[in-house]
Amino acid sequence: MPVKIRLQRHGKKANAYFHIVIADGRAPRDGKFIEKIGTYNPTTNPASITIDTDKALDWLQKGAQPTDTCKAILSYKGVMYKNHLAKGITKGALTQAAADAKFDNWIAEKEAKVSNKTSGLANKKQDDSKKRLAAETAVKNAKAEKIAAKAVPLAEEVTAPVVADVVDEADPATDVTVTEAAAE
Repeated sequence: MPVKIRLQRHGKKANAYFHIVIADGRAPRDGKFIEKIGTYNPTTNPASITIDTDKALDWLQKGAQPTDTCKAILSYKGVMYKNHLAKGITKGALTQAAADAKFDNWIAEKEAKVSNKTSGLANKKQDDSKKRLAAETAVKNAKAEKIAAKAVPLAEEVTAPVVADVVDEADPATDVTVTEAAAE
């Protein structure tokens, strides 16, 4: 029975997430499986992966073959590296303490890379929102200036007839005509 480590699809049409399962290679993709060892959600950034590394390592050592995507996931989480170190221990090339130290260093570096990526994405999101706010403010100020520029000639047109009406009503005995008052 060829045993595979593969993904089993779940979720909606455009919002898929996957279970990482151990299954017979002849079983359908979403069908019967032997054991569920983790989950994978590619819709988040960075993708969220939870996996039981001990179970995955045990199945790899038993001869389970990961699919290409699962191999990449296992490599990302360090299971493939741990399997590589375990083979070195069995051959006598490494001691258990040295292998554990190498794996701990690798995990620390990987966590640093992931945390840098998440903080970089958060900073980029803040910078983008600041840029959008500045652009919106510039557009708002430009519109306000256009409105103010249009309002000034309108204010002059409104005040000129009012002055003419006041002059016309104020003293009919004077020889000032309405057109002369409007010209002033």
